[in-house]
Amino acid sequence: MKKYIIGLIVFMFGIVITNAQEADSEKKVDKPVRSPFESGILIDNQTNVIPTAKTLEMVIQHRFGKMDNGLSDMWGIYSPGANIRLGFNYSVRDNLVVGYGLTKKNMYSDFQVKWNVVEQTRENTIPVAVTLYGNMAIDGRKDAVFGTDYKFTNRMSYFSQLIVGRKFNDWFSLQATGSFAHYNSVDSTMNHDVIGVGFNGRIKFSAQSSFIFQYDVPLKIQGISEQKEFDAAKPNLALVMRFLPAHMPSRFISLLPMAFYNRIITCIITMTGQKASPIS
Repeated sequence: MKKYIIGLIVFMFGIVITNAQEADSEKKVDKPVRSPFESGILIDNQTNVIPTAKTLEMVIQHRFGKMDNGLSDMWGIYSPGANIRLGFNYSVRDNLVVGYGLTKKNMYSDFQVKWNVVEQTRENTIPVAVTLYGNMAIDGRKDAVFGTDYKFTNRMSYFSQLIVGRKFNDWFSLQATGSFAHYNSVDSTMNHDVIGVGFNGRIKFSAQSSFIFQYDVPLKIQGISEQKEFDAAKPNLALVMRFLPAHMPSRFISLLPMAFYNRIITCIITMTGQKASPIS
């Protein structure tokens, strides 16, 4: 009888130790930080945010033309210099999204991919998020535009970017980027290759409102320039106040007005194939 009692005590003690170990291992799981930015686009730059797997996004980006004509062209919406891009993004996995877009100017067709290599965690086990972004575009204009020595590859251009970001607290997020662009065919006064760096950020001052900014700097690198007199493009600075409605539509279909800067408006329509889950 004593053997049975001792065996039962050892068995129960083993269960207690196992449960304690499992509980301890669960506590050690360090989850990714909650939304450092509201979406995958900040003004007209990429962020390290990728929607959950099986999410389909429709992206509408519009750049106004000159607003001088007032109502006659709806303050630049329909002016000759206006441009628009329609795109679709699909999240293959929680850390991988692919997309396609078509732009009015030059009828560019672009194919893009974004991959979160690592995500920042809440307990700072991983202090930053690292993301790779790539885009390949095809110029859709007529063959004659590319001259007599035409090849299909003349239409192609490429853009790649490394994004390193950190959410410092609930109200401040910051990203640093390094980018490389290459055009297979350019005007004689331009360079095939361009390298740049940039900074993007968000300062949140209420649940629905934030101040967002971006600063892009094309680098002046004489070694890759094809011009005798080389003058790099000027830096680009964007400052935006963003206000969202207090009550957003459901997580299955949502319309997010992203920004109004330098006559740019971006909207994202999101449809997800997953059930909405509580924020954890």
